[in-house]
Amino acid sequence: MECCAPVIGEILRLMYESTFSRVANAIKFKSNVKALNESLERLTELKGNMSEDHETLLTKDKPLRLKLMRWQREAEEVISKARLKLEERVSCGMSLRPRMSRKLVKILDEVKMLEKDGIEFVDMLSVESTPERVEHVPGVSVVHQTMASNMLAKIRDGLTSEKAQKIGVWGMGGVGKTTLVRTLNNKLREEGATQPFGLVIFVIVSKEFDPREVQKQIAERLDIDTQMEESEEKLARRIYVGLMKERKFLLILDDVWKPIDLDLLGIPRTEENKGSKVILTSRFLEVCRSMKTDLDVRVDCLLEEDAWELFCKNAGDVVRSDHVRKIAKAVSQECGGLPLAIITVGTAMRGKKNVKLWNHVLSKLSKSVPWIKSIEEKIFQPLKLSYDFLEDKAKFCFLLCALFPEDYSIEVTEVVRYWMAEGFMEELGSQEDSMNEGITTVESLKDYCLLEDGDRRDTVKMHDVVRDFAIWIMSSSQDDSHSLVMSGTGLQDIRQDKLAPSLRRVSLMNNKLESLPDLVEEFCVKTSVLLLQGNFLLKEVPIGFLQAFPTLRILNLSGTRIKSFPSCSLLRLFSLHSLFLRDCFKLVKLPSLETLAKLELLDLCGTHILEFPRGLEELKRFRHLDLSRTLHLESIPARVVSRLSSLETLDMTSSHYRWSVQGETQKGQATVEEIGCLQRLQVLSIRLHSSPFLLNKRNTWIKRLKKFQLVVGSRYILRTRHDKRRLTISHLNVSQVSIGWLLAYTTSLALNHCQGIEAMMKKLVSDNKGFKNLKSLTIENVIINTNSWVEMVSTNTSKQSSDILDLLPNLEELHLRRVDLETFSELQTHLGLKLETLKIIEITMCRKLRTLLDKRNFLTIPNLEEIEISYCDSLQNLHEALLYHQPFVPNLRVLKLRNLPNLVSICNWGEVWECLEQVEVIHCNQLNCLPISSTCGRIKKIKGELSWWERLEWDDPSALTTVQPFFNPVREVPLLIADATTQML
Repeated sequence: MECCAPVIGEILRLMYESTFSRVANAIKFKSNVKALNESLERLTELKGNMSEDHETLLTKDKPLRLKLMRWQREAEEVISKARLKLEERVSCGMSLRPRMSRKLVKILDEVKMLEKDGIEFVDMLSVESTPERVEHVPGVSVVHQTMASNMLAKIRDGLTSEKAQKIGVWGMGGVGKTTLVRTLNNKLREEGATQPFGLVIFVIVSKEFDPREVQKQIAERLDIDTQMEESEEKLARRIYVGLMKERKFLLILDDVWKPIDLDLLGIPRTEENKGSKVILTSRFLEVCRSMKTDLDVRVDCLLEEDAWELFCKNAGDVVRSDHVRKIAKAVSQECGGLPLAIITVGTAMRGKKNVKLWNHVLSKLSKSVPWIKSIEEKIFQPLKLSYDFLEDKAKFCFLLCALFPEDYSIEVTEVVRYWMAEGFMEELGSQEDSMNEGITTVESLKDYCLLEDGDRRDTVKMHDVVRDFAIWIMSSSQDDSHSLVMSGTGLQDIRQDKLAPSLRRVSLMNNKLESLPDLVEEFCVKTSVLLLQGNFLLKEVPIGFLQAFPTLRILNLSGTRIKSFPSCSLLRLFSLHSLFLRDCFKLVKLPSLETLAKLELLDLCGTHILEFPRGLEELKRFRHLDLSRTLHLESIPARVVSRLSSLETLDMTSSHYRWSVQGETQKGQATVEEIGCLQRLQVLSIRLHSSPFLLNKRNTWIKRLKKFQLVVGSRYILRTRHDKRRLTISHLNVSQVSIGWLLAYTTSLALNHCQGIEAMMKKLVSDNKGFKNLKSLTIENVIINTNSWVEMVSTNTSKQSSDILDLLPNLEELHLRRVDLETFSELQTHLGLKLETLKIIEITMCRKLRTLLDKRNFLTIPNLEEIEISYCDSLQNLHEALLYHQPFVPNLRVLKLRNLPNLVSICNWGEVWECLEQVEVIHCNQLNCLPISSTCGRIKKIKGELSWWERLEWDDPSALTTVQPFFNPVREVPLLIADATTQML
């Protein structure tokens, strides 16, 4: 028995455990059901979270993918089995619950095991699928280049600004746009976790835009695998999901040639993913605009010092040697700061020690000759991509700009007139319409970085390398572009072998030609443009030379010393459209022009002709005549001008000839009534003899004009920004004329040395008629009877404030010169000016002026942007009511104060003008406070004497530190008292 005891004990133990387990399972039936339901829900969710992105990722790892597929299959089976058992337990009786409970526990164990394996899969896939935040992009850095560093800083500022969701980086080919954004990308990588983006994606787009290829680059950074058979739409959805998971992303699209629809690529809109940004680089500003960028950063060429350093880096130490350095610097400068050109030329000259070789290269570059093949391949071919992108019309317009010398600022109107003469501008009805179309083309070429702003207003120029490229196109072409360009090269003579029958354009302008050769008649049979202007030594143009160009459309002899022009009947220039003889100051007479049947433009500005050109009245297509600055023009025969039926522009600005009304003029001379007969006239600039014209309100033909400049009285010109329709009255008693009818059409009025202004103003006020078109008013050399003003002020101000007439409701500019006002308020109150639109005030040599606004005047001038005051000895302040609670000029951008010895203050202590950008204070020694604080973030330049700057007192001590970098000291010279200028002119 004793030996059986252990066996019996074990049997009883097993029976107890089995029974206990059954009882326990029966008791825990409900809890087991609940636990299985919860685990089953987690497993189902886990299986669903094994996203398509994870599956496609694992195609790179076949064994791992097989394990995942097996897990998913097992999970599916267990989930199905568990759901089936859970359904069965509903109909399970109490007696069967222990068995059912045991089965549920078994399935629960399987579910938990699969759940554990699934979690391990997810963790492993999360590690595998997490892309590097920023990948290094190989390339040189620009961090040590001044200009590039500034542009990089602008982009970085944009990345931190909530207003800049999309940033455009644009510039000409080879200027370094890609290098700039590569540097940005790599700087972000160096910053690691401190940079703000969860993911930075650098994508190369290129000219041949392939949406699929761009999507593939983005998908690769997101570790999304792409399938050949997968549609762009489906891939876009997966990219969208991937990017939306990122906290913030930065997408850099490099080399964009056409606008891209980011939605079609799957890029979330920036408002959907706050803080995310898109940067794109393009050669074309228009692409940036089309893609609705919020900030556009133009990449400019390198500064000279940075360009030299880059050249040295590529050319080697030889360029620093004494015998090469000077000529090497000149070669570097010929590259115009364009990095691509600097690298190409520098590399080609690397290690070259022979000075003659360097001189040869410099000579070739200065003549726009590609002296090595790599210049064509590495510089011109990339630029040709931009050129090929242009429409044919724009290509011709671009090439024509290369006819001008290197670094030449081209007048936009001049080049557009060339385009019009060549037939590049469509016939849009009027010359002004065609001119506007041409200006639009100029702007588009600027947006393509093929033209840039010139040194003067309304001019453009070509970058040296771009011009070399254009000349390369023209010289190597044998089609309609084939041209000879030798402008600005110091040429002293032109040989016949330089010319060829295939040439379409010939530019010999700005040289030292003294004579021109006789050529074979009709030798250059295709040449339509011949530019000879700027040859100051040229005294004669032989008939034999011009006869070689029978198809000329444009002939420019401006700035030469020719005394006469060959007989037009002998020249047979039957296709000539435009003849430019501007500033031929020796030219006193022209032959009859009646045989130039297609002539539309004649420019005689600055010539010494004595009489009106003959034969123009026979030309049915003639549209533009420039007789400005013809200081010796004395005669215009009657009934000639009225026959110029197609004339659209008559410019006689500063001409000696003065027009008179019928009955006043000398017998046989033209009268102003003839001008009224010109139904197509749109632009007119003339000088009228005296006031009778102003008395004739029947001259309503004035309202047909789109532009006019009428000078009544003595010759007087003062340019403003609103000269579109300008009336100048000089040395007349204006109380004897009625100008109200003319002011209705006028945008700018100038009164110089006029009497009776008080009476004229009184009449205008009493007529209760404002002039809404007038935007600029100039009053100069006028003594005003202030007693009369008081009377007129009381007349106007006696009305209810709402009834007070604002005589000039849209006035934007006001110029006062040598006017004896004590305050600007006198003029403002007298005319009832509310000054709501005034942008510019310019006051000079008003010796009695003590303040702008007096104590009675508490108004602000809300839109005033510029104040310029000089030589006003009595001026003490700008506003007498210095305790006014807000700046009276809240939007002032430019403040220029010169030679104001008694000026003490311009603002309250501590007052800040937040919009100030430019300040100039010269010889204002008592002024010791500026309305500037450390919050003035728009300041660009402050100009003044160093001694004055050091005496300034600052309410905000940190303001000095903030604006000190923008201070430009001027040379201190004694105050000049302009006695001569105080005399009435």
